[in-house]
Amino acid sequence: MFSTITSGTVCGISSHLVQVEVDLSKGLPCFQMVGLLSSEVREARERVRVALKNSGIILPPVCINVNLSPADLRKEGTMFDLPVAVGILTCLGRLSKESTAGTVLLGELGLNGEVKPVRGVLPVVTRAKESGMRRCILPRDNAMEGAVAGGIEIVGVAGVTETVEYLQGLENGQKGLIEPARIDVMSLWKENDKDRELDFADISGQETVKRAAEVAAAGFHHLLMIGPPGSGKTMLAKRIPSILPPLSLQESLEVSTVYSVSGLLHSAKKALITRRPFLSPHHTITGQALAGSGRVPVPGIVSLCHRGVLFLDELPEFKRETLDILRQPLEDRRIQIARSSGVYTFPADFMLVGAMNPCPCGYYPDMARCRCAPYEVKRYLGRVSGPILDRIDICVEVEPLKFRDILERSAGESSARIRERVLRARSLQAERFDGTNLRFNSDMEAGDVEKYCGLEEQERNYMERMFSVMHLSARGYHRILKVARTIADLGGSGRIREEHLAEAICYRYMGGQSER
Repeated sequence: MFSTITSGTVCGISSHLVQVEVDLSKGLPCFQMVGLLSSEVREARERVRVALKNSGIILPPVCINVNLSPADLRKEGTMFDLPVAVGILTCLGRLSKESTAGTVLLGELGLNGEVKPVRGVLPVVTRAKESGMRRCILPRDNAMEGAVAGGIEIVGVAGVTETVEYLQGLENGQKGLIEPARIDVMSLWKENDKDRELDFADISGQETVKRAAEVAAAGFHHLLMIGPPGSGKTMLAKRIPSILPPLSLQESLEVSTVYSVSGLLHSAKKALITRRPFLSPHHTITGQALAGSGRVPVPGIVSLCHRGVLFLDELPEFKRETLDILRQPLEDRRIQIARSSGVYTFPADFMLVGAMNPCPCGYYPDMARCRCAPYEVKRYLGRVSGPILDRIDICVEVEPLKFRDILERSAGESSARIRERVLRARSLQAERFDGTNLRFNSDMEAGDVEKYCGLEEQERNYMERMFSVMHLSARGYHRILKVARTIADLGGSGRIREEHLAEAICYRYMGGQSER
């Protein structure tokens, strides 16, 4: 007696369909599973046996052999419990092979026969749809997550008994035993979150920093704020997502896939991530948690903030080796993790926003309050490596708030108005880079800078002087041009002018330690 059930697995961010082959034969009673399995997959033997018993199904004393094909693909997770159980029931004659044709089954079994939610449903369902499968049977808690993929019937089940009844109903032509899960993805994507979004209008003063944040949002540039404690750095950073363009549907699906693989989508009670992620890890975070960890890695913080903002408060307090992990994702917009089982690639296209004090006590250069020795200031600033600083396009000083700013408490410009200018600048970039792999000004490489950031004679002479005065490197020069291109876009200018270069240089000068 032999049966084959289709299931799926996730490797990194990609997914694969897996054939669960079950064979029952006479001999000494046993339950064997093969196919390059992790320990949690092997433990399915006990979960399946007890779950079937508590669902009223007693397994006969036979030899059960299960193979998960392809055998050279590492199988992780608990989503194979349900397909193994259904495969055994098919071999026993309780279900027909026709009832599971064109069907993908996923789910973890509890000892009472309950079907529990699993991670990685969205990419597996998407792969099943692309492979021409007609139906996916999932845990009920994962049903709406699977329905986001669209174009395939999604059936959510609560237990083994309900699964058997549904499949037996298909044999008898009864298709309405469980209503397929449906979701209007477009409506869900367009639906605004009812929670009040933080607004730049709440911030008094700090116009220079607000301008720097606007330029960073328009060109998706990385931003560093330096200022004393209590000057509003964290408050400003938390409001940056409010001036970024909304997630497109494609971006929303990308982010939702990352969260699905991490097992965070169904736990968040959301079928689709519709707002840009904003993550602010504590400075004690490990490099594994930042990049992605595990024998078979799962996405880390840099991937969970894909298409969003990664805010690192108290930047010098992070371990230097932890910060240096960011060097690859800041350049490549992705991160690669090598393990003995293979190389895993996760998306990591985020906007880095950092905040730091100018010295250990936080009050330099106010010598009336600062008690740090010069060597202490130098050592403190040196905790952030030059290569990381060199990848940050915009660096701005945050001045302490004045009493007048606090007393008057005049409402600043709203995030909605700032976002309008950002959207106009983004539309100019989309038109400029149409037909290329570039999306933002920050994406440009050296050759692209020469093509899209050409200067006229007056601007060339100006940059020649600045190159000598500031001792710029080639990378620093190109980053100034990229920021200047974004400033010109915000102003609606078709070319880069001297005032745009001057503003970009002001932002670059603060982060110029790595170039001197």
